[in-house]
Order: sequence, then structure tokens, then C-alpha cells
Amino acid sequence: MNEQGIQKKILTYLDSIGAYSFKVLSANKSGVHDIVGCYKGKFFSVEVKTPVTQKNVSPLQAYNLRKVIASGGYSIIAWDVSQVKQMIGDMDGK
Repeated sequence: MNEQGIQKKILTYLDSIGAYSFKVLSANKSGVHDIVGCYKGKFFSVEVKTPVTQKNVSPLQAYNLRKVIASGGYSIIAWDVSQVKQMIGDMDGK
């Protein structure tokens, strides 16, 4: 499955649990993650990769991941919807 297909599955899942989320199409800042949103008052971002490209995270994407976490949000690199489900579980304290 390509990155766009994975993004669609993730967005469908997030919508199904009532999260506010969207795919970032264009940003005025480089390295912004592919999906951003809010779930139960908690900010999150997801940089989507494929299983083949999962290790191809740019230094700027990694920096933004750390910045979101340091700011109290949740941020992950995901190549499967199960990883997003785990993040949501962590947000729920499960």
C-alpha cells in the first residue's frame, strides 16, 4: 500500500473515534507532519510512511516530532493504522 492509502485508512479510523483530524496538504513551515488533529483535548501529529520508507524520516520531521512531544502533545511516525490506535490508547491512558 502506498503512503496515500495508509493516510486514508488512518484518517478514516480517526474520524470513526470522533477525533478532529486532517491531512496537511500545504504548510508555510517545512517538516510539518502529514496528519494533525485533536482527540479529547489532546493535540497529535502523525508522519505517515510506508513499511519500505519507515526509516526515511528527515531531520526536520524528527525535530518536529520531538517538539510536539516536548510541548505536551502526541506525535508518531506510522506506517500502519495499528500504530495510530496505540497512540490513541496512550492518549486514553490505556
